[in-house]
Amino acid sequence: GAPPLVVVFDGQVYNLPQLRRDLHSKLKSYPPVTAPVSPPIDETCQIVACLYEQLGPQCPSRLRGPFAFALWDLRRGYLLLARDRFGIKPLYYARAGGTLIFASEAKAVLAHPLVTPALNLCALPHYLTFQYFPGEESAFKNVFRLPPATCLEARDPSPAQNQGQGPGLHITTTRYWQLKFNPHPDRHLSYYVDFTGRLLKESVRLHADTGLPLGAFLSSGVDSSLIAAMLTVDRGQARTFSVNCAGGRYNELPPAKETALLLRSIHRELEIDSAMFWEALPRAIWYQDEPVADPSAIALFLACRLAAGEIKVVLSGEGADELFGGYTIYRQPASLAPLQALPRPLKQAIKQIALALPEGVKGKNFLLSGITPLERRYFGNALIFSEEEKKQLLNRELFPGGWPPPWEATAPYYRRSRRLDGLTRMQYLDFFTWLPGDILAKADRMAAACSIELRTPFLDHRLVEMAAGIPSCYKIRKGITKYVLRQAASQYLLPEISFRPKLGFPVPTGLWIGRHFANEIRELFRTSPAACYFNSSYLTGMLDRHLQGGADYGRKLWTIAVFMLWHRLYLEKGDTNFPPLP
Repeated sequence: GAPPLVVVFDGQVYNLPQLRRDLHSKLKSYPPVTAPVSPPIDETCQIVACLYEQLGPQCPSRLRGPFAFALWDLRRGYLLLARDRFGIKPLYYARAGGTLIFASEAKAVLAHPLVTPALNLCALPHYLTFQYFPGEESAFKNVFRLPPATCLEARDPSPAQNQGQGPGLHITTTRYWQLKFNPHPDRHLSYYVDFTGRLLKESVRLHADTGLPLGAFLSSGVDSSLIAAMLTVDRGQARTFSVNCAGGRYNELPPAKETALLLRSIHRELEIDSAMFWEALPRAIWYQDEPVADPSAIALFLACRLAAGEIKVVLSGEGADELFGGYTIYRQPASLAPLQALPRPLKQAIKQIALALPEGVKGKNFLLSGITPLERRYFGNALIFSEEEKKQLLNRELFPGGWPPPWEATAPYYRRSRRLDGLTRMQYLDFFTWLPGDILAKADRMAAACSIELRTPFLDHRLVEMAAGIPSCYKIRKGITKYVLRQAASQYLLPEISFRPKLGFPVPTGLWIGRHFANEIRELFRTSPAACYFNSSYLTGMLDRHLQGGADYGRKLWTIAVFMLWHRLYLEKGDTNFPPLP
């Protein structure tokens, strides 16, 4: 009666035709996908089952694309969970009462009667640094994320195999793929430009292979512009979608529209005002499962809603900055090199001088950064609260033994990259922390919340492996970030688009808090849960100084507000019957 293998799969496999050819003889022994059975046989699940029988837990290494899957081998009493190489698709799990519970969403794990929703208090200080909960531990106590490129194996052990784990399942995790950053300075710039263009073109073609309505997000940056251009070449005409937050430092819409006109795409755009943004906020936090205090997540949610009116699959540029060296902070190792090379006694003297300078004096932070080792100054793209600020902010009674500093979370990545140059070490850290913890977490969940699929052509493992070999002198050249990618883009785009400086996505949280959100945020800060975790007077004092113009605490206030809204929805059982958005 029951099949020997059961597979549940979320995601896409872009090399399915190749796998079908390679496994042709093996697949003959499987029921045809057209067999009249219930539930119907999915070809992707069938391919995964066949690969498993050939390769065991290494079977995910043959899959090209984003995925999370579970495979249950009834014959062996064996469970295999696996997640794609970059963590595009989520996969949570928990152990409770000798039971392993797993799901694509944390809220599904929390629905199990053996799981009680509770805050992972020990990791809260890390959230205040990174604006998300880093690593394998989620925001929920005893609920974990399966890391990218990792398999989890679970089986009922014999007494000899139990190895002290106690009754229940024997669980192990292993990586099936490891990205190695190994720059090759002996290769010419043209080699990397040529391979980047060819591999990205192939990846766009594979990611665009769908029978569903298709489009692309388009911003002012080179990443999305190049994806849209390649999609246009592949499809003839594309649908493109752009959003902008009113009141930001600059407007994304005019340059995006200029690119859309050049590509002759069917273009849609949306101006997001503060009321629209705040109305979408609780809903977006609910769909994200965990607090991620990146304000652009809400803008992305609204962009997905805009696109969902016309398409079901959207291509987007996530991953390009981490791969090709796009963040402006990646210039820092070169600018700080003279200070870093100074003898230790001279560094100590500079430190004393810098510390004596008043706050806000130009050059103070530069001097302090220049004499601080990379491992102690760079924790990723977001550094929200310093350790000194956390001492004033957190309720110290909850942490009688203190809390782990942020460099403990980043130390394993710095150890593994210790032989690389400073820029590449920063990339390495961001690739394994910031990318899955923030960028991809918001991308997949915000798209899924709007019933569309977001695909990321830059995160094809063949392209990624090639880009990991680009030397730093080609990542940033003459002060221009993402130099290799911009050169590759110049084959498709005008120079003013290919070489437009990176602007980031402008969400004016500080301005909006001052003009529109102050009362709502003050109310959040006055709740009893806020008083439990934080120093209430410090919170309100920070808000007051922000409103008076004494300092810009926009990102800090936003980080706390997102956490408190998440706490209300998940731990206080707040109302999730959201009214329809206009």
